[in-house]
Amino acid sequence: MSEYLSADKKQEIFGQYGKSNTDTGSPESQIALFSYRIVHLSEHVKANKKDHNTQRALLRLVGKRRRLLDYLKETDIERYRAILKALNLRR
Repeated sequence: MSEYLSADKKQEIFGQYGKSNTDTGSPESQIALFSYRIVHLSEHVKANKKDHNTQRALLRLVGKRRRLLDYLKETDIERYRAILKALNLRR
């Protein structure tokens, strides 16, 4: 991956939103990681308007995050509300 998302940064995100630093599979930790990447790619796309490959990757990431949020909403509404509040997402 790029320099902006080092292994240490990933572990920090998983530790903050997941159950532990190695909790890479929980929906909360994945949503948090996708959100971090979405913010980074959004800045890149704003600066490079003609970079359509990155724009497509950004839209795919947003879709993945949306599907994970929908899954979490169906299975455990409290965890869904908690992750929305923690990441300051609108919905």
